[in-house]
Amino acid sequence: MFLIEKSINGLNEKVGYYTSFLIIPLVLIVAYEVLMRYAFNSPTVWVFEATTLIYGTHFMIGIAYTHKHNGHVAIDVFESRLPEKPRTILRLIVNLIFFLPTVGLLSVWSVIYATDSWKNLELASTSWAPPIYPFKTLMAIGFILLLLQGVAKVIQDIRSLKEQQS
Repeated sequence: MFLIEKSINGLNEKVGYYTSFLIIPLVLIVAYEVLMRYAFNSPTVWVFEATTLIYGTHFMIGIAYTHKHNGHVAIDVFESRLPEKPRTILRLIVNLIFFLPTVGLLSVWSVIYATDSWKNLELASTSWAPPIYPFKTLMAIGFILLLLQGVAKVIQDIRSLKEQQS
């Protein structure tokens, strides 16, 4: 089980690292739009949508990395007051009852959503009309990576409980 946890953590660490580089084209495109709009009075049709697609990809592919590093918003008022063992048990229960089923369903339905988009070769309903099926696929991948990271967290908590008993 440790190998599974280590593999998932390693995968999400690498994916998160490489995903962070999406900020570069995002900044370049926004700078291009600002230059075109204010220096040449010639705003573009495609930049707003391109930034949405790039940022959406950055967000969705980065959610598992953020979860790995406990970077999501959490209300830990109760958890922080508990001793280590009950805190670990609470995290384990919440992950098994709420997190994994919810993210599991999001993963399944996002794959269905992406598959349907590929079948129709779906385009955005804008004047630029870029294909959006690749981005829906990336969304599904993001949810699957988040689900895997949830599994890694459960394994980590089980391992932590075993170590606390020793």
